[in-house]
Amino acid sequence: MRETIFRLIVAALGFLLATGCEETVATKYGILYDDYQPADADVADDDQTDLSDEEKDEKDISDINDEEVDQDMFAADDAAVPDDDVAGDTGFFPVEAIWYQDISQAPKDAESDTVIANLAANGGWGNGDTFQIDFSIEVLYADGTTLRREFFPTDEFYSPDCDQALVPVPDGGVLEGEEGYRCLSDGDCHLIVLEQDEKKLYEMWRADIQEDVFFGGCMAVWDLTRLYGPSGRGDQCTSADAAGYPIAPLLFTADEVVSGEIAHAIRFILPNQRIRNGVYVHPATHSTNATAGGVGTIPYGARLRLKSTFNVDALPSEGAKVVARALQKYGMFLADGGQIALTGRSDRTTTAKWDGLLDPHDLSSLKVTDFEMVEGGDRIPYTGDCIRIP
Repeated sequence: MRETIFRLIVAALGFLLATGCEETVATKYGILYDDYQPADADVADDDQTDLSDEEKDEKDISDINDEEVDQDMFAADDAAVPDDDVAGDTGFFPVEAIWYQDISQAPKDAESDTVIANLAANGGWGNGDTFQIDFSIEVLYADGTTLRREFFPTDEFYSPDCDQALVPVPDGGVLEGEEGYRCLSDGDCHLIVLEQDEKKLYEMWRADIQEDVFFGGCMAVWDLTRLYGPSGRGDQCTSADAAGYPIAPLLFTADEVVSGEIAHAIRFILPNQRIRNGVYVHPATHSTNATAGGVGTIPYGARLRLKSTFNVDALPSEGAKVVARALQKYGMFLADGGQIALTGRSDRTTTAKWDGLLDPHDLSSLKVTDFEMVEGGDRIPYTGDCIRIP
């Protein structure tokens, strides 16, 4: 009851804002989900949901006004790309983007053996050291005719990291792990929308649409015609994923698997205790204080590659072999904290379906020792002081 009353108050505030209250800026509304229960223990280990109130406050009051940012240093970091040069097989970023790079012959990171040994010693993958696939994240499609909606930022919206903009909300869509637009499970509740006319990708963490009231956590709006550099939307900045990069381009689909090729890197996650604290590597631009790994553990942004010596033909399905070959050629990026290691996309909007194609446990024979870390470059100290790139 208390939460319902509070949400009504927030809605009333939104009405006042929309009817002319000047110079009123809201970055946090303190919306809590105390009445919800996690769907399972895996959800509770998510990196961003593990932030304490103090850490959230620190993120929200980050002030970049006193920072002297040399815009010239970003000139070589980003590059404009013609609208028609978007990766055709994925519908997302330009083909030169890091997600589509063949790293099968890339040098191994100097810390690779240590990182893999520490990961194995600390329990390997989450979920009882089982390399399992999560198919719960949805990608919705919109165009210029799709209704745009304003959202009320919750205390899981961080400034200046996150974007506040009107969001295209397709009719009949769903959030990650839900049957509609209500976040009832208290999970990540990602809302991901590909706006095809604008060539923009809207990704929101902890969305919750209750009829006429739309609450949202951190949202990142990605320009799909832009070749983002190693610093993405800005160093020390988060996105709808803890590592700060986009989600949708790293999700493999049933249609890709049926075609016989996944031509991009894949998203993976690990328990917070196994992720290095206080450090990340590009293309990650962010870490969290929920991480607890020490020196020699895996940092956010790490790209793991399945060893070329792994016997792909021994896997139990053709679908699993397609995924494994992608892991050998394009690898996988550490993106968030949790228990179910590998992330595929829901088949709700794809022609092919996962049933009979790929089982969540078809890759369970893969151990962390079957992987190596690709050269990650400089280790960047994590401060949380986001400096957005225009």
